[in-house]
Amino acid sequence: MAARRIVLWDIDHTLVDTRGVGRELSAIAFERATGRRMERQAKIDGITEPVIFRETAKLHGLQTDRSDFERFAAALADVHVQRIADLRERGHALPGAAAALDAVAALPGYEQSVVSGNVRSVAEIKLATFGLDRHIKWALGAYGEDADERADLVRIALARAKVSPEDALVLDDTPAGVEAGLVAGVQVVAVATGRSSADDLYDAGALTVLPDLTDTARVISSLA
Repeated sequence: MAARRIVLWDIDHTLVDTRGVGRELSAIAFERATGRRMERQAKIDGITEPVIFRETAKLHGLQTDRSDFERFAAALADVHVQRIADLRERGHALPGAAAALDAVAALPGYEQSVVSGNVRSVAEIKLATFGLDRHIKWALGAYGEDADERADLVRIALARAKVSPEDALVLDDTPAGVEAGLVAGVQVVAVATGRSSADDLYDAGALTVLPDLTDTARVISSLA
């Protein structure tokens, strides 16, 4: 049965912070996929994994195709599995994330999934590592391998969840995430827990910006 409402969470800097581990693992996967050491990385905030990979490759003078990305994505998933201990030791769930997920799960008629630039396998590993996966309906979400543009990911999630834009809500920490939700016609609650300030998020069009997820009652009231 379709959810009456679905809450679509971003992952990085909204629910978890990998504290540099994510970039290290991306560098390993990049070298495995391309044979080149990753000397620098393209912009990542709010950007999908295929675009990050393609633009990073260009910075190294490489032209890539879908098969190159698929090799990268497989390597990225493998290295996340291999380095779960590092991820758990150095990264963390953001304060209030677990309580917020639990509180949303207790709301009648609500379901939760993910809209993330991460590929699905990595998204699953990240949330499972920090115990944040128990309420997530993975099949209803959208992930980096599904589309290049984040607004398209929101639309894909709506289609998978079989809900209208009015019955969905996006929580994200980046201007790109805010803009994607609005382009898809979805209400957005921004969380200023990433690299973007509250002013940046308001400028992107967010009507509600939370400083973090620590005030569970405020998180829930923002969903109305």
